[in-house]
Amino acid sequence: MPVTDFSRVEKNLRDRGYTVKIFSGGAEAAAYLNGAIDGVSVGIGGSATVKDIGIYELLETHNEVYWHWTQEPDAARAGAMKTDVYLSSVNALAESGEMVNIDGIGNRVASTLFGHKKIYLLVGRNKLATTYENAVWRARNVAAPLRARQMKRKTPCAVGDGICRDCRSPERVCRGMVVLWGPMLGMEAEVILIDEDLGL
Repeated sequence: MPVTDFSRVEKNLRDRGYTVKIFSGGAEAAAYLNGAIDGVSVGIGGSATVKDIGIYELLETHNEVYWHWTQEPDAARAGAMKTDVYLSSVNALAESGEMVNIDGIGNRVASTLFGHKKIYLLVGRNKLATTYENAVWRARNVAAPLRARQMKRKTPCAVGDGICRDCRSPERVCRGMVVLWGPMLGMEAEVILIDEDLGL
């Protein structure tokens, strides 16, 4: 059973219109998703959480899956934009229910806003923040610098103290930020809360 107290954020997410499922770990969440997503086209955003739980390898055996981390990037990004289902993690989730995502190219945040029948938003316990302001801070000063370092970018946050300076570096990976206040109209959204530290 999960030990993290997800009760407040679960209630707030449900009040905002999301379907919510809670799992004790990534393997349990992956097994659920593998059973729920079958025989459809699936797009996946750039997500260390998705990689951590190994869901791509499961889904590709019985779905048409597009993921630019495992396929030719441009074609996979384009294919992922037109799928029935889309999987994305989030950079931060406030207890009040707002989800914050930062993106460099825009394919991931765009797909959380439009174009699919259903999206799944995967959230490890390390992504939780007490307030909306803290969620934005986490996205900008934890997730984005970690991603920049992972990509070996020479941005102030990656080579310095990890604090966002709102730089103008040509290597900047955080080009846009999206806040989800609720599911977009016409697109079903399910939040997967996982009691494990996952992703960045």
